[in-house]
Amino acid sequence: MKRILITGAAGFLGSHLCDRFIKEGYFVIGMDNLITGDLKNIEHLFKLEHFEFYHHDITKFVHVPGNLDYILHFASPASPIDYLKIPIQTLKVGSLGTHNLLGLARVKKARILIASTSEVYGDPLVHPQTEEYYGNVNTIGPRGVYDEAKRFQESITMAYHTFHGVETRIVRIFNTYGPRMRLNDGRVIPAFIGQAIRGEDLTIFGDGMQTRSFCYVDDQVEGIFRLLHSDYVYPVNIGNPNEITIKDFAEEIIKLTGTNQKVVYHPLPMNDPLQRQPDITKAKELLGWEAKIGRAEGMKITYDYFKSLSADELSKEEHKDFSNYIK
Repeated sequence: MKRILITGAAGFLGSHLCDRFIKEGYFVIGMDNLITGDLKNIEHLFKLEHFEFYHHDITKFVHVPGNLDYILHFASPASPIDYLKIPIQTLKVGSLGTHNLLGLARVKKARILIASTSEVYGDPLVHPQTEEYYGNVNTIGPRGVYDEAKRFQESITMAYHTFHGVETRIVRIFNTYGPRMRLNDGRVIPAFIGQAIRGEDLTIFGDGMQTRSFCYVDDQVEGIFRLLHSDYVYPVNIGNPNEITIKDFAEEIIKLTGTNQKVVYHPLPMNDPLQRQPDITKAKELLGWEAKIGRAEGMKITYDYFKSLSADELSKEEHKDFSNYIK
């Protein structure tokens, strides 16, 4: 039985990856320090004999007993609300954490796939974004802590590949959504749905003409699975290229939820990207992958998930108290 370590296992994407690899017959070792992850995302796995969980911070030395075939590095705050509150932890998990996992991969002779992001392109001057585009990132802006953590992560991963011969893969993830997203994580889909369910006005930052491209989580997981098992070492965009303006998306949410909220406008945050659309030519050619689940279908599943949450979860404004982590 192949053994795989998945960091960030209690997060949104990490938990879905745990599900997929268990379904594929792997022994899954989940690891998370729970700074932003939530055990409820993986509690259904604890009864399984082919799943183990380590409560551990990967910015400290990482030890996993026994052999290891694969590592998926998905540990990182991904919500703007979170990484603006814990900027140093965000930088550390992308740098020290990645370094530790690459060292583990080298010792175990394991293949490692790291989760990068479309944010490495910053506020892009090229549209749609190809993997060859170097990006337009403000290194000292508020979002720089996340963007630069991921850019460094890519650099050190390629260094371990070229210098030490470690088998590495890099996925650049574009906006992904689905069940287990947090309502209060600051991203547009949970924000809009939460506001609609609670009967609040939908908040748009800027004029609403900025674009996003939303990929359903099952499609994203399929792309990651295929990339891990490919022989391609350079970054690959995985996302749905079906682009929509935030203004039009707000109208879709109002229609989906059957609510009658107003749309209100607030100033655009600093360095918020105005366009986000992946060029997935490489994913198609190298992996035979493209998104299959349309926004209407995926959003219906996601809305049904959010509707199933308790009143406490729907009204919760703060995710976690980070004071114990801030030093």
